[in-house]
Amino acid sequence: MKAEKKRGSKIQSKLIKYIWICVIPLIILFSIAIIRMYGFYQDYDLLVRNITSANEYNMSFKESMDEMMYRIIIGSANWTNADEKLENDDPKALIAEAKEHFEELREKTTEDNVRTDLTALIKLLEILDERVDDILINVEEGGHYDENMEMLDMNIRTLTSLIQEDIQKYIYDEAQNMEMLRRQVASSLLTTIRTMIIVLIIILVVIYFLSRRLSERITEPITELVGMTEKFAGGDFTVSYHPDRDDEMKTLADSFNSMVKEIENLVEDIHREQENAKDAELRLLQEQINPHFLYNTLDAIIWMTEAGENKKAIQIIQELSSFFRISLSKGESEITIRNEKEHVKNYLEIQRYRYQDILDYEIDIAEDILDYHIQKLTLQPIVENALYHGIKNKRGGGKIIVEGYLSKTDEKTAEGEASGTIIFKVKDNGIGMNEEELEKLRKLISGEITIDDKRGFGMANVEKRIEMLYGENFGLDVESTYEEGTTVTVRIPIQ
Repeated sequence: MKAEKKRGSKIQSKLIKYIWICVIPLIILFSIAIIRMYGFYQDYDLLVRNITSANEYNMSFKESMDEMMYRIIIGSANWTNADEKLENDDPKALIAEAKEHFEELREKTTEDNVRTDLTALIKLLEILDERVDDILINVEEGGHYDENMEMLDMNIRTLTSLIQEDIQKYIYDEAQNMEMLRRQVASSLLTTIRTMIIVLIIILVVIYFLSRRLSERITEPITELVGMTEKFAGGDFTVSYHPDRDDEMKTLADSFNSMVKEIENLVEDIHREQENAKDAELRLLQEQINPHFLYNTLDAIIWMTEAGENKKAIQIIQELSSFFRISLSKGESEITIRNEKEHVKNYLEIQRYRYQDILDYEIDIAEDILDYHIQKLTLQPIVENALYHGIKNKRGGGKIIVEGYLSKTDEKTAEGEASGTIIFKVKDNGIGMNEEELEKLRKLISGEITIDDKRGFGMANVEKRIEMLYGENFGLDVESTYEEGTTVTVRIPIQ
């Protein structure tokens, strides 16, 4: 099973590889665009915060400094009394805070004109700090009121006006830088959009050609295999198919070639052993394979692939491959009930892809009988009959239930071998049959009549093989009610 899963992933791996080929350029492109936009955002955010903080000083520094110094000179700020000094009346702290702020802005800036503005502004703050010291010394000495007022007018207010002008110049230059950044963002955005459109067009073209190539890689061998199957259906047993690839199609082709070769050998054996008619008839009936089921399924795979449902196509290829492996069974006429169960499951899974709107199923076969043997192609024809003549003829959805168990009357022999009957029931809630149709089917199955009626051909085939192998005590029993459904019971001896 692990090997099968590994083989079954090759087409899927190609699909994933092609998807990544298309997706990775988009991821790279979007990553570059996001990184560039984030860089612009950081620069823009820094400019806005710088302008905002500088604007706060532009609005309040001169007024606060002038008022603070005036209050110190007239004595309302109590500068000479350390105990009564107010925290908000410290001009030295205000200057130091402003100087520290603008020095920090100067360290962050990368523009020469802005650095020049900030250097001049810091120099003025240092001069202002010296002039403030002159006034504070006079205030502490006392008796310099007129001199201090003159220094306030001539020095302090003049310097704060110059500082305010420099702050405004800094704000103006930063605003100019912001406008340049805006233009860069606009230009970059247009370039990015153009690049993304071009790359998207290229990717769409690549996707188109890759999808065509992948579709051809999947559909061409299937189409060729359909042609081979049609020739085979026409009786040409010399056909063979050898695709130059190592994936699910190779597995399917190998199964097809093995099937053709084995059927060819069986036909030769039939011609060579005509004296043993009963054995020849048994093997012929046993190896009957409906080629229409194969190329209808292959047509469905082609349709799914062209519709872009590649995962479904991969799954149905795997189911079909498993279906034929069990059908062939290396030429053995008997298989385990476990394999027969898997065979029926493969068939129903394939059909559910085709009739997903109307078909549901359930398989409930007891674990204790799975290792017993059964003639292959025993349950599948009955399930096929339930689908085509029961479920499909019913309006709305339907369900097929397959059950299998050991008869409760079975006992163990002295040698330890089980004796008794294994019972299978194939139930459907399809259209069912009226009494006349049911009686006609029972006669056809039992061989009392031979009518060209496809409805009972597969079931008559199964009945005939069971009777030939196990005797008249084993075989099929059919119960049906019109518009309620049909139940087919199969009884075989323990093998």
